[in-house]
Amino acid sequence: MRLCVIGDPVAHSLSPAIHRAALRAAGIAGEYEALRIPAGTLRERLDGLRARYLGCNVTTPLKEEAAALCARLDDFARAVGAANTLRFDAEGTAGWNTDGEGAAVAAARAAGTSSVEGVSVAVLGTGPAARAAALGIAQRGGRVAVWGRREEGVRGVLALVAGARPWGFESIDVVFSTLPPGVELPPLLAGALVAAPAVVDANYGPRADLGARLGRPVADGLTMLVAQAAASFRLWLGIEPDVTAMERAAKLEAADRSA
Repeated sequence: MRLCVIGDPVAHSLSPAIHRAALRAAGIAGEYEALRIPAGTLRERLDGLRARYLGCNVTTPLKEEAAALCARLDDFARAVGAANTLRFDAEGTAGWNTDGEGAAVAAARAAGTSSVEGVSVAVLGTGPAARAAALGIAQRGGRVAVWGRREEGVRGVLALVAGARPWGFESIDVVFSTLPPGVELPPLLAGALVAAPAVVDANYGPRADLGARLGRPVADGLTMLVAQAAASFRLWLGIEPDVTAMERAAKLEAADRSA
């Protein structure tokens, strides 16, 4: 039984370590690999993936491309226009998006609560990860505000997420950033991030540079990564993964790479 993660770049991904730990904990003989697939080439690679793997995780920049190639999409993936989990079967390629669940878990942990219900969360960004985070948090009772560099993108997220509002840097419980590493932060945004009670950077490893740039503690994306990975595991195999083993593997691999 073989699984993989696809994207570009993908060498930094902790998904292989996380899912291998889940497979070991479940007593399942299997492998999980990382495959670099550049944007615009997924269609030509899909038959090869179907022949070799049970399914795959999808990361940047392929999530929207993957959704467009699915024969079946769950409602959430269809709404956000992006799939991060694919499963291959006789009926074709099925797609889901588990990033919303992962973002909700990460935001709740940052807020120090068991769920995001009633928590105000400012989502930074308007791409696939941001759309999934905003919708996933809102569906679980969070109060979502949105900030983005493109006004058109912000309008798109607001149209997707009922009750969401533009973020004008007012007080908020958690800021959840999906912005790419190194992106320029306008002074007003940077000030609001420094003042926020809790900030999550959806990046992880060396790519999670937001805390260093702001000079304050910022939670990285490991909690989101593990939570979305656990949801993918359930979809592929129909069993509950050992999330503790997955978290442990993620932290150990991240520590080894930074040593």
